[in-house]
Amino acid sequence: MEGGGAQYNPRTVEEVFRDFKGRRAAILRALTIDVQEFFQQCDPEKDNLCLYGFPNEVWEVNLPAEEVPPELPEPALGINFARDGMMEKDWLSLVAVHSDAWLLSVSFFFGSKFGFDKVDRKRLYNMINEVPTVFEVVTGTAKTQTKEKPSSANQNGSRSKSNSKVRGLDGKSSKTIQAMEEEGLEEKEKEEDEEEHGETLCGACGDNYASDEFWICCDMCEKWFHGTCVKITPARAEHIKHYKCPSCSNKRARP
Repeated sequence: MEGGGAQYNPRTVEEVFRDFKGRRAAILRALTIDVQEFFQQCDPEKDNLCLYGFPNEVWEVNLPAEEVPPELPEPALGINFARDGMMEKDWLSLVAVHSDAWLLSVSFFFGSKFGFDKVDRKRLYNMINEVPTVFEVVTGTAKTQTKEKPSSANQNGSRSKSNSKVRGLDGKSSKTIQAMEEEGLEEKEKEEDEEEHGETLCGACGDNYASDEFWICCDMCEKWFHGTCVKITPARAEHIKHYKCPSCSNKRARP
């Protein structure tokens, strides 16, 4: 395809992630800022059309590549055909979902092509997972996710330790928190947990909770901290009986 550097071949995790961000920004622009122009270009009377995003943040609606197999994975085909048969917001959401799948396929195509090992693939996925999906931005769900809270249970087993308390529905401070999505949690538990500490902020950087982050609570001041901010890993936390944050550790006991 023209318009965005078809010959560009990122070879490192960082380069692939930059490529991902550029393509993602282009698609987001098409589905939000330039949405009217995008809508007009997706004429149902035309042949199968695809939405392309390029590393230089330029988007393009065009026919699929003629070469078989294509140089890169191709986006969803025929997005224009469904345009007039759906509500505009639903159609844009559908395009967004397919665009997310395409962005991942392109990134991991590069990873496979240039021999990323298990560690590199995981690092790439984690970097991608830190940014909202196109679907989340287009539908507005990305805004609500910033208000999420640490999970009420440490999935790594701290609940079973006699000297560990998990910050949950009873409001007690906990030993550690593994920020993970909890599948199958009942709706009532989610609502109660959100009401209790949905506004939790890191005592070091002041940022809200974000998914896939490890948190730890100081047993002295009962403030919560990102593990990365206080240089505590989940593995290290398992061996700490009573955690003191850097501020509390520097305080001298009064005579």
